[in-house]
Amino acid sequence: MGLQLINIGFGNVVSANRIISIVSPESAPIKRIITVARENNKLVDATYGRRTRAVIITDCDYVVLSAVQPETVGQRVLSYEEDEE
Repeated sequence: MGLQLINIGFGNVVSANRIISIVSPESAPIKRIITVARENNKLVDATYGRRTRAVIITDCDYVVLSAVQPETVGQRVLSYEEDEE
């Protein structure tokens, strides 16, 4: 079990082992999570100025913003898990 990296768009990657959830940024609770992460310097904006489509929450309290759809990121995580088996 090595380091599994998931492409989240524009050449940015996140460790698959650290991902807790991948959610849409539309709801008020997720917007609050983003605001709190920004205030605590735990926000990583990997959108390159584009619209945020996915919010990735990690086990070390970091929040990563991505311009890729949550379904796409989820499929990439699943494909890496299948390749591991």
